[in-house]
This record gives sequence, structure tokens and C-alpha cells, in this order.
Amino acid sequence: MWKTIVRRLLLMIPQLIALSIIVFVMAKMMPGDPFTGMITPETDPERIEEIKEELGLNDPLLVQYVRWVKNALQGDFGKSYTFQRDVASLIGERALNTFWLSFVSVILLYLIAIPLGILAGRYQQSRLDKFIVFYSFITYAIPTFVLSLLFLYMFGYKLQWFPTGGSVDVEVEPGTIQYIWNRFYHILLPAITYAILGTTGVIQYLRSEIIDAKTMDYVRTAKSKGVPMRKIYTKHIFRNSFIPIAAFLGFTITGLLGGSIFIETIFGYPGMGQLFVQSIASRDYSVICALVMLYGFLTLLGSLLSDIILSIVDPRIRIE
Repeated sequence: MWKTIVRRLLLMIPQLIALSIIVFVMAKMMPGDPFTGMITPETDPERIEEIKEELGLNDPLLVQYVRWVKNALQGDFGKSYTFQRDVASLIGERALNTFWLSFVSVILLYLIAIPLGILAGRYQQSRLDKFIVFYSFITYAIPTFVLSLLFLYMFGYKLQWFPTGGSVDVEVEPGTIQYIWNRFYHILLPAITYAILGTTGVIQYLRSEIIDAKTMDYVRTAKSKGVPMRKIYTKHIFRNSFIPIAAFLGFTITGLLGGSIFIETIFGYPGMGQLFVQSIASRDYSVICALVMLYGFLTLLGSLLSDIILSIVDPRIRIE
């Protein structure tokens, strides 16, 4: 297995190189430049050209790409034109916010989805099963921005149970218990929204696997030997039914840094998703390229982690 992992890691190199070329060229093909929104009738055009020359934006595309790759390999992704900060530190700050939001969301997702999936599969065609299936259809059909706006209006503005933006209140002192609680309080509403929207796939997969497992020969054999149904479900059916969920666990882990563009933007949460939208709107090439490369790397890493986790959960499966 170790040889396979090393080979997969080596295969990531040409994939990331190809992605870097596509990302860099597409970013440069965007209309305008980072200074388009800064130009006013009072702006000196000569000064704008001087800044472009200083930053190397007038160099040939190949020269700019080679310089960008060389700096990126040294951990220097440039400076954000919009935020006037190093891209690495900016992304690191936003990534931490996104990680905690995603971490809480994933915990809530599985706390909701796994019990519902198990109940729906075990009590197939019951009223409970029909209710859970109806719930999963609703969460699958409703768009992310619709549920986000609905929750924001209802629980944020109308009932005022949760804050309507930000990751922490300004007046709270960092490092205190109150600070930790305040951050969690800001995370809770977008995390609940994120979790509810993500439960559909887990519920449906788990329900289908349990229903299929109930008809397997090993279950019939266990029943014929007089094994109690509780033991059949806990020792056999549930264990085998979790294999498809384990297959997506790698993407879930790496997705903790991906963020949600709609949820972070609507709830005003300063994470990676919101930063990505802001960077595209302001044509902040440095941030756009760094974020897309990070997302590409996380996707490739998530695929590898999923295969590894799946081979651990089910010894019959070995990654090749």
C-alpha cells in the first residue's frame, strides 16, 4: 500500500502543474485588472502604469508565470492587491475560521444524518421512514442560498437568537472563555445550515445500504441460528453499511478548509469561501490563484485519503 501512496503522491505533481497553468492563464484572461475599480477621473493614469510596471504586470505571460511558480515554491504567493497583505497570512487567517466552521458543521451533520439513516433503513416503509425520506428530499431540493437566507431572517433578524455576521464580537477579549464561546456562538447558525443541507447524501446512502444488507445471506444465516436482531444490526448490518460513508470521509476531512461560498457570504462569515468571492470581484489575481491551487490540492489529497480509509475499514479492498 505504501508504494501505491507514494505513486499517487508523485502523480499529483503533473496534475498540480497542469492546474497551475490553467489557473494562471484563466486569471489573466479575466477582464480588467486589480486596479480597474480604483480608477477615478482624478486618478493619474501614469501612476497606475508605474505601479503595474513595478509589480511586473506588464511582463510577458510566461515570465509572470515562471516568477509566480518560483515564489510559490518558496512559500511566497505574492501580496493581495485588495487587502494589502501577504496572501499566505491572509489565507491562513481565513482558513482557520473556515476550519472551525466546517468542523462544527461536520459533527452536527453526522449527529443528525447517522441516526436518521439507521432508523429509516431499519424501519423501512414505516411512518418514521417516510418522514425521514420526505425530510431528505426537502433538504436535497432546497437551494443553499434559500435556506441560508431563511434561517438568517428567522433566527438572526426576527428572533435574534444568533448574530447576523462576523466570526467574533470586537469588544470580546481574545484568549478568554467568553471569547471562545462568542466564536462558537457566531459559528452555530451557519454550521446548522451547512449540516442540514449536507445530511441528504449520508441518510440516503446509509438507508439504502441497511435495506440491502437485510436481504444478504449472512443476515439470513444469523437469523436462522437464533441470533437476536439487536446483535445482527449492531455486529453485522450497521458495520457493513458504514463502508460507503467511509469512502467519502477523505473528502470530508480535506473539505474542512474548502468552505462554503454561499453560506459564508450570506452569513457574513470571514472564511475561505467569502474570500474567494471577494477576490474574484476585485480581480485579486494573487489570492485567486493561491486559493484555486489549494482547492485543487485538497481535492487530490481527499481522493487519496478516501481510498486509504476505505481500505482500512474494509480489508477486502486494497488501493491499487
